[in-house]
Amino acid sequence: MSDISRLERIDAFRLSALPEIHFGRQVIGQLPGLIARHGSRILLVTGRRSFVDSPRWPQLQAALADHGVSWEHVSVAGEPSPRQVDEIVAAHREAGIEVVVAIGGGSALDAGKAVAGLLHIGTSVMDYLEGVGRGLPYPGPAVPLIAVPTTAGTGSEATRNAVLSEQGPDGFKKSFRDDRLMARVALVDPDLLAGCPGDQLAANGMDAFTQLLESYVSANASAPTDALAWSGMQAFCQGFWTSLDSDPGLAEEGYPGLAYASLMSGITLAQAGLGSVHGLASPLGAFFPIPHGAVCGTLLAEATAVNIAALRERGEAPEALAKYARVGRLLDDSPNRDDQEACDALVATLRDWTHRLAMPRLGEFGMVTEDLPRVVAAARGGSMKTNPLVLSDKELTDLLIRRL
Repeated sequence: MSDISRLERIDAFRLSALPEIHFGRQVIGQLPGLIARHGSRILLVTGRRSFVDSPRWPQLQAALADHGVSWEHVSVAGEPSPRQVDEIVAAHREAGIEVVVAIGGGSALDAGKAVAGLLHIGTSVMDYLEGVGRGLPYPGPAVPLIAVPTTAGTGSEATRNAVLSEQGPDGFKKSFRDDRLMARVALVDPDLLAGCPGDQLAANGMDAFTQLLESYVSANASAPTDALAWSGMQAFCQGFWTSLDSDPGLAEEGYPGLAYASLMSGITLAQAGLGSVHGLASPLGAFFPIPHGAVCGTLLAEATAVNIAALRERGEAPEALAKYARVGRLLDDSPNRDDQEACDALVATLRDWTHRLAMPRLGEFGMVTEDLPRVVAAARGGSMKTNPLVLSDKELTDLLIRRL
């Protein structure tokens, strides 16, 4: 029986709201009209340089003026902190903002999402931040958000959480989460990836693939998320390595597949959850100056190997093991491999990617053996809960040691 025909049953599932999605080359031209449809006074939240240093920035400003839209602008450098979000909200609380437009990577989109959620109510994001906040219920409403990614990795344009960080020994990386934070519109233009540095494309792409694989084998996966994750992984295989080509003309042929994979990864993670890589990414990103994409890229192969070994040893979640095998056949283009061979091939392929992309080791960011217990202890919340099985502290420690 082929992999395509192996859906054996359709269990109960729940899907939360999604944005209105506009995907395709040159859809950025629709942005001014979409903004005007939702309001005439906007707050633009961008990354530090990539978009505002491009020719698209003055083009957007001129188009907004043509549509009678007035705007204010803030930029976000690096991963947003709760303090930064609160400062942006305080500065623009009385400005009559009708729409927030977030343009940039995951950090800009997460900041825009949090700001949009707080402009009407004016309270601190620490009132609602999971795990470290005050635990208050979010009352809403949120200002409408239009999300425009210029990277392909986080899928934040399709998620209902804003990830905020404080870095340092007592740092954290936690989510402000509510269905009302979902973007009203997600505009995904693959051409916006042009000019993105190759190392950033590689790290972001590994983030997207990690999210697709983890949501595919998640304990909360469902028939629709499986279908979307599978299509995302197919698109990733078609576009990722092409997008990294040194020839810009050839690289741009890979952008649509990579952008689509990222979008699907955001949808599936929001609906199905993630796994051990993202469970560990939370404390690693909080305690050390390690970019999120680098965490995913450096851990994915070994996390997959540990999961597969544990699933085999314990005989748990056989459906997850079968899914790993299907992905192994996809990546290795070997439809006739049996499940055991395919799982082994998956790990081998992911290890090869780690090597080819020169993914950094954790020690390059200051992590040492003595840090292992606190990282493992802080990894138990959130994404770790939907890993296909519960990994022991020893298994998580061994995983980290392999990439230390």
